[in-house]
Amino acid sequence: MRSRIEDVAAVAGVSIKTVSRVLNHEPNVREQTRERVLAAVARLGYKPNLSARSLAGQRSYALALVYNNPSRNYLMEIQSGMLEACHAQHYNLILGPVGTGRRTQPDLAALFENSRPDGVVLIPPLTDDEVVLSYLEEQDIPFACIAPRHPEGRIGVRMDETTAVVELIGHLVAQGHRRIGHIKGPRAHGACQWRHAGYRQALREAGIAYDPELVVSGQFSFESGVDAANTLLDLDDPPTAIFAANDDMAAAVYRVAGERGLRVPRDLSVCGFDDTPIAGHIYPALTTVRQPTAHMGRLATEQLIEHIRAETAGRMITVEHAVLDRESTAAPRRR
Repeated sequence: MRSRIEDVAAVAGVSIKTVSRVLNHEPNVREQTRERVLAAVARLGYKPNLSARSLAGQRSYALALVYNNPSRNYLMEIQSGMLEACHAQHYNLILGPVGTGRRTQPDLAALFENSRPDGVVLIPPLTDDEVVLSYLEEQDIPFACIAPRHPEGRIGVRMDETTAVVELIGHLVAQGHRRIGHIKGPRAHGACQWRHAGYRQALREAGIAYDPELVVSGQFSFESGVDAANTLLDLDDPPTAIFAANDDMAAAVYRVAGERGLRVPRDLSVCGFDDTPIAGHIYPALTTVRQPTAHMGRLATEQLIEHIRAETAGRMITVEHAVLDRESTAAPRRR
């Protein structure tokens, strides 16, 4: 038979209310009592009934990942981290795709009318969308942001993406590259601005003039990366290296290079950003910036749950990055 909360209380020698407070991670429970309750939970294999918890506490014990991001790899990594945190805190996770323009607010309203999550995690570009932010604030719905353009006063997680790109482009410059192409992300995306700023700063520090001809916009999708790579490689003086603002678009550069008979990195160096699984699956392995995406999803979720439990809790966390020098970059060939 499935263990009940009454069984846990009896084994731990405490009240049902105390067991509930421990399982909900509420404060003002003595550590000795908390350990005794958790030991009883483990011994009995007790799993909280989320429906009963919801009815008793006027909560759904569910969080929503609200997104409008074309990068499936990025989305899956965030989702993985959120699931880990939700499982540890006995929450469910709801996926809430939200459209753009006139669809944004109706999609948000439908999410809360149908699923009633206790709070949401926003990922770019919705983390900076004024319609989304205004709706959540007006409805007094707790939320956490991942990589917001304006982190002041928010809770969630971010990374210094500009510095990361300065280091990445510096790596290409050290190899001897002077014509470095850049595939940007969508303009509304904070990451587009930070990564482009890092690209420009690195060129400036290396004494290389900025050439707008070498910068092409993408949408963080593989398909947009194909179009951008073709534009760059069609130039009369094409780049010897291309920095794509995410790994999906970098993978697209491989595709276009292969179609043109170019080998990476012998004929063209390529680097990306995020270190999603595709970076290690393609050959040669992609030089990229490791953004701990799954870890960021977990941290944002933990901060959100803390904020739901106590309005003054939760903060903006800055995580570290790493430049991963793999096999997709090398010194440029002489022309």
